[in-house]
Amino acid sequence: MPTNYWAYSEVDSLVLTSGHYFSNLWKDCLSDSTGVTDCKEFPSLLALQTYIHLCRSLVITSIILGFFGSVLALVGMKCTKLGGSEILNARITFAAGMNYLLSGLCGMLAYSWYAHKVISEFMDPNYKAKK
Repeated sequence: MPTNYWAYSEVDSLVLTSGHYFSNLWKDCLSDSTGVTDCKEFPSLLALQTYIHLCRSLVITSIILGFFGSVLALVGMKCTKLGGSEILNARITFAAGMNYLLSGLCGMLAYSWYAHKVISEFMDPNYKAKK
C-alpha cells in the first residue's frame, strides 16, 4: 500500500529537463531530472474518481482481514489451548483460512482493477491526460 509507483509516466519535453510523474492511491508526485521530488496528497476525497475510492477500501479491507486471519490462526493452532477442544480449534483454523482467502481476493481485485484502469487509459487514443 505505501508503494509510490502504482502509475508511472515519463515526459522528456525539454533538452535539459525531464519530468517523471508517479502516483498511487494516496498522492501524486512529480520528479525532475535534478532529483527534486514534489508530492501532494489528493486535495479532496469528493473529487477522487470512484475506482480510487473502491481500490482504497479494498486494500484496507484486505489488510484488516489478513490481520484477523493471523490472530485466528495463532489461536487455532494445535499447540495453543486457547480454543478449547480440537473441534473448536479446527473451526477457528478454518475461519482463519477463510479470512486469508477473502483478504487475498480483496487485494487481488483492488490491484487488478487499478492495473486494468491504468492500462486501458494508456491504450485509449482519446485519453488526453499524461500517459
